[in-house]
Amino acid sequence: MAKVRFTAGRVRDFTCPPDKKQVFLWDSATSGLGLRATVGSKNYIFQGKLAGLAVRIKIGSLSTYSIDAAREQARTLKKTLDQGRDPRIVKAEITAADVAKRALDKQEQATALVAWEHYIKVRTPKWSSRHKADHESMARIGGEEISRGRRAGMAAIKEPGILRPLLAQPLSDITRDRVAKWLQPEADKRPTRARLAVSLLATFLTWCGDQPEYRAQVHADACARMKQDLPKPQAKDDCLQREQLKLWFEHVKNIQNSAHSAYLQCLLLTGARREEMAGLRWVDVDFQWNSIVIRDKVEGTRTIPLTRYVAALMRDLHRANSKPPAVTQINRKKTTEKPWKPSPWVFSSASAKSGRIQEPRLSHNKALTAAGLPPLSIHGLRRSFGTLVEWVECPAGIAAQIMGHKPSATVEKHYRRRPLDLLRMWHTKIEGWILEQAEIAQPSPENGKLKLVTVN
Repeated sequence: MAKVRFTAGRVRDFTCPPDKKQVFLWDSATSGLGLRATVGSKNYIFQGKLAGLAVRIKIGSLSTYSIDAAREQARTLKKTLDQGRDPRIVKAEITAADVAKRALDKQEQATALVAWEHYIKVRTPKWSSRHKADHESMARIGGEEISRGRRAGMAAIKEPGILRPLLAQPLSDITRDRVAKWLQPEADKRPTRARLAVSLLATFLTWCGDQPEYRAQVHADACARMKQDLPKPQAKDDCLQREQLKLWFEHVKNIQNSAHSAYLQCLLLTGARREEMAGLRWVDVDFQWNSIVIRDKVEGTRTIPLTRYVAALMRDLHRANSKPPAVTQINRKKTTEKPWKPSPWVFSSASAKSGRIQEPRLSHNKALTAAGLPPLSIHGLRRSFGTLVEWVECPAGIAAQIMGHKPSATVEKHYRRRPLDLLRMWHTKIEGWILEQAEIAQPSPENGKLKLVTVN
């Protein structure tokens, strides 16, 4: 292998003949330095031996490296080989470390919102829709137009989420001092929301501490003992009294939206949670055997009796749901739309994207105002059922099973397996007493049984 001392002229004039794929020229001044020429290109290379095997590495083109720079690079590669290391592996390690450092720098500069969105995506399968919505609203950017509940003279733009100022910072900047500074005005302004925000943030930071990509940046104890500085949550006591039942039913029955009206009455008469009742489908309602299967957050599902008045409300909804729209309305629809079919939801809503009832509070609040009754939350209807059952001396375990409360005593957990008929006996008494106080006639059964309705 002939060698010559590289000069600018020799390097410039060295070319690859048209009849060959490549040719080499080696430098006599630097061990292992060569020039590789192909048709249309020339590059400096280094060639040496490692454990008896030839190692060839590209250094770079003539436009990038001068002769002296190429010689310096060749000497560096020779030293690496002399140390028993493969320069290609060393280069790959350096490249990987550089990529990792750039990624870490980028991650450290990114806001905590990136990790927050990752957290929501990973945890969503284990959360309820309400819990996920809480996380999303905590970090919303704000500025969206409010489409519901607008009043004259009131702002129609949503405020940023309570955690947005913190999550807009890099994760490494969410320290105890920063959280404490953020929390002080929020606790004075909206203590209940601030308490929930601190709880969600603390859980999020703990999760980040378990993730390799966030572990080095997170201050997992940033929210430690922060709740101690917040006011204690006030126990809610909104509940319908016996003497208020007549007024409540009178005005709720007059709500124009029949689904809202029936929904509110069913909540009071079953003690179900708002989302349990809102998510009820027709396949869950058995008019033949008078039962309802409810998606329960405690046990997964629970079966409760379908009492007479509740059944009558649901029959009316089912008849309306089974009736197709008028022909003139169908003709006005675009031909690309799907053909009409009954809604699968008991409390359906044509305007809601989900197809079911979403926000009955406005209708309920209007009815309460018209009746002159004090404020009552949707959950207050569940609380009302749990309170009113005591007027008929219903056993606490019966009421708890109907409402879906988790058993709190050993006897309830392991020794009480009440059949549906026993629940129905007491549930019928409860409903009958509530309707009696409201001066509403209980629907009468036909031949000792409720009228059967087949639901597809």
